[in-house]
Amino acid sequence: MTRPLRAGERVLLLDAKDRRYLVTLTPGGEFHSHNGFVPHDDLIGGDEGRTVSSTRGTRYLVVRPTLGEFILKMPRGAQVIYPKDIGPILMLADVFPGARVLESGVGSGALSMALLRAGAHITGYELRADFAQRARRNVESFLGPDELGRYDVHERDCYGGIDGDGYDRVVLDLPEPWNVVPHAEGALRPGGILVAYTPSITQVSQLRDALARSRFAMAETIEVLHRGWHVEGVAVRPDHRMVAHTGFLTHARLVGG
Repeated sequence: MTRPLRAGERVLLLDAKDRRYLVTLTPGGEFHSHNGFVPHDDLIGGDEGRTVSSTRGTRYLVVRPTLGEFILKMPRGAQVIYPKDIGPILMLADVFPGARVLESGVGSGALSMALLRAGAHITGYELRADFAQRARRNVESFLGPDELGRYDVHERDCYGGIDGDGYDRVVLDLPEPWNVVPHAEGALRPGGILVAYTPSITQVSQLRDALARSRFAMAETIEVLHRGWHVEGVAVRPDHRMVAHTGFLTHARLVGG
């Protein structure tokens, strides 16, 4: 069943050089580049996957952006967690529909959107008011206003404590996640999972030390590397460039009483 493109939707326009442009469709609006413009009215009501031409004859493929594509193009202030790490975080945290998740350091909302799409109910902690507002706007823009009912963001410091208990998961993107470990012990249910994203190995070391002194067990740290391949006829080789280190993912489970 096809879903015609609607006013207010985001679409991705791709040109022949694979340059990508994220556009919000507005009646009467226009997408402009040095190659002319494309009226939004030419897109609204049509199907994705088709090709349209600008006033100067440049052709663009029109598709709805995936979550990963939207994350890389969306408005942001804080550095986002890249899609290559978001996928493994969802698996390491074992996020399921209805899971109660405490997410601290929501930034621009990239990870939040993936958690919400997986069915989680998020309580978010974010120090900066502008980041919290941007995260809410990005969530609403991509997932729709209804999802804000499962997204409760507070402007507060997780180092000072976590309100409530019985959380299924605690997901952290903070400079000093080891300071949250004692609070997570009281906030998670038995068997609950903590996952932390940290850019440096010294952060990992301090976090693992804190986990070793706590009621957390089964701790593991991994790094995800992303290497594309150039495939063109018989010319097959690894790409010259790759997305190597972005951060380390550490996860552990709360055990004992």
